[in-house]
Amino acid sequence: MIRESSTWLYPAQTPFAIHKISVGNGHILNVEEYGNPTGKPVLYVHGGPGSGFGKDDHRFFDPKKYRAILVDQRGSGKSTPHASLEHNTTWDLVRDFELIRNQFGIERWMIFGGSWGSTLALAYAETHPEVVTELVLRGIFLCRDAELKWFYQKGIDFLFPDFFEPYRDHIPFAERNDMIGAYYRRLTSEDESIKMTAAHLWSRFELLTSKLIPSVADVNQTATDHFALSLARIEAHYFVNKCFFRTDNQLIEDAKKIKHIPTIIVHGRYDVVCPLNNAWDLHKALPDSELFIIPDAGHSRSEIGISKALVSACDRFKSL
Repeated sequence: MIRESSTWLYPAQTPFAIHKISVGNGHILNVEEYGNPTGKPVLYVHGGPGSGFGKDDHRFFDPKKYRAILVDQRGSGKSTPHASLEHNTTWDLVRDFELIRNQFGIERWMIFGGSWGSTLALAYAETHPEVVTELVLRGIFLCRDAELKWFYQKGIDFLFPDFFEPYRDHIPFAERNDMIGAYYRRLTSEDESIKMTAAHLWSRFELLTSKLIPSVADVNQTATDHFALSLARIEAHYFVNKCFFRTDNQLIEDAKKIKHIPTIIVHGRYDVVCPLNNAWDLHKALPDSELFIIPDAGHSRSEIGISKALVSACDRFKSL
């Protein structure tokens, strides 16, 4: 399956179109299109929630074959208002994607999502299964209570005590029984200093644990004020609200709605942000899906094995 090449990502491009799309309640989304304007449409769903899409995220798609549509979700990236929590729920984002699909005159499209992007991709596909041609999913996150507690409360500290302690120690002992709630209160503070300190501690902890081999240099380059605030604030908002799902296991319960959609799942064996059992559970719920476990990778889409597998998955679907 894997394309063996030192240049497995497609060449960087400039977008052939940039849109500012109003979706209501003051939110204006940044949407960029890459590749072939008449090619197969694919929606790139970024992670976080709150991260925005990256400068290389269009490079998973063959520009001769795909019309790649990248959307900064509400409050994220270049969308405005930045880091806004108002009218910002999973189902607002699902509606946004449908608005974009209809506005762009797209009948059906492929969906590509990683981490929170896999969550949102599944939520969208389970809501609108008739318009999804294929799914390429990476680093599966189902927003179940056990997943949130593992990463933000207790569990990951056994593997990364050095990265966990600064995140934990920022919160007074009396509040540590609910770390997400404690951070949410600080991230929604009117005091800019309180808000930004919490944002950097939250986002730095997450970024440091995203790769099999942590890169402090990568984290330092990524964790700007703009990125840290939207990532931490919007994530905490979603997680205190359990991603706005009706049950703890909604995405697995509703997977029967998308069993007919060709699906490729890519997951790092040593992903500690979103442990492998998430992908395993999804694969069992979608028995016709293909699961590729990358033996030398963690969570990040930029790790070599994961990146190669994602490009290869998209290459397989580009002519269908």
